[in-house]
Amino acid sequence: MTANNEIKRSLAASVWFMFLTFPIMVIKVNTVTHTVEWRWANMLWVGIGAFFLSMLWRYLLIKKEMGNNKETSDKPGLVQTITANPRFYIPALVALGVFILVFPHLFSMYQTSIMISALIYVMLGLGLNIVVGLAGLLDLGYVAFFAVGAYSYALLNLTYGITFWVALPLGGLLAGCFGILLGYPVLRLRGDYLAIVTLGFGEIIRLVLENWNEFSHGPSGIANIPKPSLFGLDLTLDQKTIYLFYILVLLVLFTIFVINRLQDSRIGRAWVALKDDEIACQAMGIDKAKTKLRAFALGATWAGMGGVIFAAKTTFINPASFTIWESVIILCTVVLGGMGSILGVISGALLLILLPEYLRDFGQFRMITFGIVLVLMMVFRPGGMIENVRKTYTFKGKMEN
Repeated sequence: MTANNEIKRSLAASVWFMFLTFPIMVIKVNTVTHTVEWRWANMLWVGIGAFFLSMLWRYLLIKKEMGNNKETSDKPGLVQTITANPRFYIPALVALGVFILVFPHLFSMYQTSIMISALIYVMLGLGLNIVVGLAGLLDLGYVAFFAVGAYSYALLNLTYGITFWVALPLGGLLAGCFGILLGYPVLRLRGDYLAIVTLGFGEIIRLVLENWNEFSHGPSGIANIPKPSLFGLDLTLDQKTIYLFYILVLLVLFTIFVINRLQDSRIGRAWVALKDDEIACQAMGIDKAKTKLRAFALGATWAGMGGVIFAAKTTFINPASFTIWESVIILCTVVLGGMGSILGVISGALLLILLPEYLRDFGQFRMITFGIVLVLMMVFRPGGMIENVRKTYTFKGKMEN
């Protein structure tokens, strides 16, 4: 495609964009004096900006296309190379560990609270990564298990005085049971049909919590949920926040360890096989039903534990905290970071939660910037920020005659 054609297309795009924005950017009606002000300069700047942005967009697309046409090697990327070399990742892990230990003491409680929220979404993203990234099951109702965990702690504490440490495994267990309940009806579904059913499941849970006043206190929610205690000590609010931060760091490390082990296990390889080809997976003797149920149950377990921590952090929950938007955000952390990649999901969760918070100074342009970042990532990095590289095995022995 010649440069002249690209310029013509960019000119056409700029003219079309000027036409679309003409009523907003050019015409200004003064309701006091009942006069119309024509701002032609705005139209000129819109056209110039649209032309150069279109040219930049087309240039990037051409560069991407040229890169895709080149022969790709099986060598891992830069991140995978660094993480596979102890000379690089051991000092990085030590530095990261020191930074995490001193983080609550270096930054304000507001920053610590934001980081707690980001780490909760790291847990949720890693849990959903089992279902979507490894097993290939598109789940849009993941927030339902998050709600089960949060309400299990709130209701158990309100009714029976159950503490945080007892509710944490119970919340995960209950959410895992709900994962199995969801898994049974959808064993034969895949793709868009599975997404629609899981979306309906998430909305059913939210509507039940919102309308069953005797059980969940309805829209008014449950307040005064206690934060985790430390051997019965009387901690201040700031100390409780720091304590919760360290608890969450340990849980995230535990989650990373378990999911990393699952990936390399027989179950993890069965999930990957199920994602690639269900028919071939069954032909190899893998029980498709059990494999799917394990994925739903284990993914829901981490969501349940994340819900318990969320309830302890906010000390108040209601059904408005568990809308479909939360499921979309968690799914975006997996897709944007890199499906199947633990490091990618962590990076995606931190980006999606921290970026909107630190863009608050941009006001109304905050979500526009956020959306532009998502669009650019999906166009130019469809595999995510850190793509998952499968392990390959090569035979290096000599062939005998």
